Amino acid sequence: MASVTWLQPTNSTISSTRFKPRPTASNPNPHHLFLKTQPFSSFNPTPPNPFRTSAVNNPSTNSRYTRSSPPRPTRPRSKPVFKTQPTNYPTRNEPNVGDPSLKDVDLMGLCKEGKVEEALEYMGHGVSADYGVFCALMELCDGLKFGRKIERYLKLTPFGRDIELNVKLIEMFAKCGSTRDARKVFDRMPERDLRLWHSMINAYAANGEGSEGVVLFEKMRSEGLKPDKESVAVVLGACASVGAVEEGVRYFESMEDEYGIVPEVEHYVGVVDVLGKSGHLNEAVEFVERMLFEPTAEVWEALRDLARVHGDLELEDRAEELLVSVDPSKASGDKMPLPPRKKYSEINMLEERNKVSEYRCIDIYGVSYEQSKGLRGQMREAGYVPDTRYVLHDIDQEAKEQALQYHSERLAIAYGLISTPARQTLRIIKNLRICGDCHNAIKIMSKIVGRELIVRDNKRFHHFKNGKCSCGDYW
Repeated sequence: MASVTWLQPTNSTISSTRFKPRPTASNPNPHHLFLKTQPFSSFNPTPPNPFRTSAVNNPSTNSRYTRSSPPRPTRPRSKPVFKTQPTNYPTRNEPNVGDPSLKDVDLMGLCKEGKVEEALEYMGHGVSADYGVFCALMELCDGLKFGRKIERYLKLTPFGRDIELNVKLIEMFAKCGSTRDARKVFDRMPERDLRLWHSMINAYAANGEGSEGVVLFEKMRSEGLKPDKESVAVVLGACASVGAVEEGVRYFESMEDEYGIVPEVEHYVGVVDVLGKSGHLNEAVEFVERMLFEPTAEVWEALRDLARVHGDLELEDRAEELLVSVDPSKASGDKMPLPPRKKYSEINMLEERNKVSEYRCIDIYGVSYEQSKGLRGQMREAGYVPDTRYVLHDIDQEAKEQALQYHSERLAIAYGLISTPARQTLRIIKNLRICGDCHNAIKIMSKIVGRELIVRDNKRFHHFKNGKCSCGDYW
């Protein structure tokens, strides 16, 4: 048996077949070319002599077919290469990179007009920003998407390690409700002064994670930094945000003995907040009466607000009278007539997919309500019991339970669950104080769906995760 090999111009593909030799020596078709090679079974991949083939053809054909010569190497057919140049055409809302007018862009002017997004677009196209522009952007920014852009651009500047700018960066992330990004800024700083520590503790307190702020305060002490009067004020705020009464009172009592700091008005107000926010209004009144100096307007104002939150009308009226006697200007400010309440004034703002959607409590028959209704069975299995005390309408029990499903924060969360990828954090902004039933329901929702749900009402941030809230059920 012999092997015949023919070469086809298909990217050096070699095909082979086997045939039996013809009995006749002559080639019936002079136009067919046969190549004689040795069998593949005896082929040596590294022969001592160059690989040769002999052409056998009709003797009457041209002599070039009878000459022994090495086969011409076949080259793979190369695909055509098309070279293109990138195009930098500006989109409808983007500035032209090659536009010479970019040199004359006034970023500070854009910041004064509140055009944060437009200023960041110009910075992304090469317009440099100075120290003042970054300060203005951080003060105006209230969205996590823009905040992260500001941080990215700040790292590329010579003042990326500036203490003051990084303090503002931490405050900006705290305002956006992301203590995780704020902590990243804090951890990457090679040198930290008291301002950085204070801003990070304040960030935890503002987002209802006061326990983390207390831990950070103790870490600051362990690293050899001596607390000052502002340090005590911020740790008192952290204790007040989580109801840590014992820790707050201990820090206040030890500030003069351990640190040599004389308590000032802000420290007394901090202790009143620690006691009052935990519901210890009587202890707060006794603490005010034991003050070494006459209580100021800030003290009475804090006590009045706490009494109003807890529904102690008698204490509220008393504190307001004392407040007006100390500072009469507070009377006109507190007695301003409120605008008439609209019928449907409860609004939630859901930030998802880098956009903000608005939900009002009248949208009860849409997709959001159906999703919220679908979670009801799982929530009941997880232990959710509707608390109808928060429904003030004179209706039957079943109607009250159904009315709780119409609260706007639930509709916003339900829409976020069906319109965002799994495990993505949802951020809800609510213009009213969250009710107790919704607070319990969202805790159970966070455990069922396995997401972190961040709700910002008119009082504080609530970080719901794994069935728990950062406020410790106190707000």
